[in-house]
Amino acid sequence: MDTSTLTFLHKIFQEVQQKQDWKTALDTLFVSLRGSFIFDNVAIYLAESKTKTSEVVYARAVGRGKTAEADAVWGEALSHEVLEKGEMVLMESKVDLRQMGRMTSANLVGFPLFIGSKLSGALVFVRFGGPTYSELHIQIAALQAFWAAALIERRDLQEARVELDSVQRQMRLQDDFVSTISHELRTPLGFIKGYSTSLLRQDTVWDEATQREFLNIIDEEADRLARLIEDMLESARLQSNTLQFKFSAVRIDALLRDLTVRMNTLHPEINILLDIQPLPPVRGDAMRLSQVFDNLFTNAIKYAPGSDISINVRSIGDRIRIAITDKGEGIPEAYLPFIFERFYRVPGERTVPGTGLGLYICKQIIMAHHGNIWVESVMGTGTTFIIELSNSL
Repeated sequence: MDTSTLTFLHKIFQEVQQKQDWKTALDTLFVSLRGSFIFDNVAIYLAESKTKTSEVVYARAVGRGKTAEADAVWGEALSHEVLEKGEMVLMESKVDLRQMGRMTSANLVGFPLFIGSKLSGALVFVRFGGPTYSELHIQIAALQAFWAAALIERRDLQEARVELDSVQRQMRLQDDFVSTISHELRTPLGFIKGYSTSLLRQDTVWDEATQREFLNIIDEEADRLARLIEDMLESARLQSNTLQFKFSAVRIDALLRDLTVRMNTLHPEINILLDIQPLPPVRGDAMRLSQVFDNLFTNAIKYAPGSDISINVRSIGDRIRIAITDKGEGIPEAYLPFIFERFYRVPGERTVPGTGLGLYICKQIIMAHHGNIWVESVMGTGTTFIIELSNSL
């Protein structure tokens, strides 16, 4: 092999290596080498271990086979033979081209694809009406088979890495959740235990006002504990798709006005700006939708204390869009893609009570309504949670 050939191959392989998408890399490989190894069609079959079958995962027609019948074009039968034998299989046509025509004369060559030292697929080249494959052609095709296997293995590794990263992130989130929920459970339990023990002491007499104060604290902490437990149970039911929904015609504007009145009563210091257009009813579960709005309100109050909260509701085509905006510090852009994940909490928020379940529950409820929810945030300006629901009954 001369220097010019080596330089040519090095340039091609370098270009292939730089392609991020495996199919684009294969396109580059096959098209670049077609000047040295003429073929009309090429196909890659991968074996499925469970069903003991193979399926085509890549196919490209560049020559006369573009309009031919599928079996002749892609060499499915040859791929089965390659997978059975685990070696190269050559199938040359015996048809007389002068009598039958080029499309009836298919020369096929198939190569096994070893991925991670395991026979995992077959690469098949089809040439219609051309000369039989020479030894040089077979060597070039074998080189392409080696690279095809390497590219598929790289794809598998990339997918495995993404999956592993996701699993590791979920494990970290669950570890954080266990730590957080332990703290969140201990806090109300500590108050309940402490104040109830104080009330039960025989050596101390508490006046009526103090007793009532202690009982109010116990009552509030018991409610807080109940909400924590309910969030955990609802999260589990949503994840397993066992949470029941009761759908009916719902007036979103009425839900939000009721929620605004309730929030103004509980938090009179918060200025809530309501901007709602006349809206048609939607099909939904009123209790679950109220739960979503309540959670978003509570988050805004918790993470943007003292900020105005704006509610903007518009009918856009066949959708209703609800935007709940605060003027808090905002959420860093890097954390926005994970904000609705189960157990996720934005780093730095550990001092604010929470379990990382609220927004996950919100998203699952909105998805059950065939809607969409997302967040937009600008640091130093504020955060907007946007919900879209269908307004068709």
